[in-house]
Formats: sequence, structure tokens, C-alpha cells
Amino acid sequence: MKIKYIILIIPIILFSCKSQNKIPNIDFYNATWELEYISGPRIAFHALYPNKKPIINFNSENNTVVGNSSCNGYSAPFNLNGNAISFGEPGPSTLMYCGEGEKVFLNMMKKINAYGFDEEGKLQLLMNEIPVMRFKKAN
Repeated sequence: MKIKYIILIIPIILFSCKSQNKIPNIDFYNATWELEYISGPRIAFHALYPNKKPIINFNSENNTVVGNSSCNGYSAPFNLNGNAISFGEPGPSTLMYCGEGEKVFLNMMKKINAYGFDEEGKLQLLMNEIPVMRFKKAN
């Protein structure tokens, strides 16, 4: 009787291990990433970024990110170690005010400590293993 249960349990365990989502191998250096989700604010995403969504580009040669925070351009150093990532303070940028979205974006970037990709190949920036920002490849 016990052998029947063991024979039934083994395929279930093997199948559950194989059915885990496989994350594609994606080179995030050769892409422009556009923000499509950010955690935290009580303001709707489209209200935070009504005209332009933040974008980010990773430069592997000098370990900097450059992009647009929805209003102003920015650049910042970043450190990468496996899937751990951290961003330094953004350098000087223009000083246009375009609402709260830019502040929310830049403050969240300071809290990021890891990254990953979901099953659709979208870049997820994580805070303590929780996705707090999600980017898709921009066209």
C-alpha cells in the first residue's frame, strides 16, 4: 500500500519541479526599459505618469544607468553582483517639475537591492525579494 503512494507522489514532485516558470536569459544592457508598474504610491500609475513613463538604460562599460524619470533626464552609477543591484545618487539633471511621479520613481530606485526577469522577459527591480518596479522593453 505504501509503495502505491510513493509511486504516485514521485511523479507529482518531479512534475512540479519541471513546471516552474523558466526565466529567459535576457541581456538587459542592450535594451531600453520602460516602467509599467511601481509599488507604493496611492496614486494610479497613469496619473503619476500621464505623458511619459520613466525609462532606464544600463551601460556595462562604465556601470551607469541613464534614462528619463518621466520629466527630467538622469544618470546614476550602479553596482551589480549576481542578481544583487544597487543604484547610487543620480547626477545633475534639469529641474522641471512635472508632478509627483519623478519623486516616486527616484525614491524607489534608492530602495532596490536585486533584480530579476519574469516569465515574459520583463525586468523586475526588487526590494527584499519583492518586485516593486517592473519594466518592459521599449519599442
